[in-house]
Amino acid sequence: MKRRQRTETLINGSPHLAEALANDIQGRYPIDLIEEPNHGLVMVKVRETAQKSLFYLGEVLVTECKVGIGGAVGVGIVKGDEPEKAYNLAVIDAAYAAQLKETAAWTTVLQSESERIAAERHALQAKVLQTKVDFETMDTD
Repeated sequence: MKRRQRTETLINGSPHLAEALANDIQGRYPIDLIEEPNHGLVMVKVRETAQKSLFYLGEVLVTECKVGIGGAVGVGIVKGDEPEKAYNLAVIDAAYAAQLKETAAWTTVLQSESERIAAERHALQAKVLQTKVDFETMDTD
């Protein structure tokens, strides 16, 4: 699983998953807090579909954190005011960067969580599509 997919799964999945994985590492390795969880603003870039041009929609509040484990640096960034989640994401990222043995067991857990999220999204999309109106088949007589 790639870093981006792993991070999306941890952010969109169960809030207890990231906490459990980070606690697994915290109990076994010393963690150096490089940058405490703090707030920042990130510009949101959007592509305008008609002219295919990029523009900045606005700013989003994020919480970011950096930690180190055995010389490897991990970064956690999450939308909103969530310092605990940003810290947990940073610890998990550092664990993968340090190639700790615990990360091998996480792959199946993260994959099953990713599949659960995809199934939830598919079910929601199916519900939304039930309400979609097809104007081509409507009788206008």
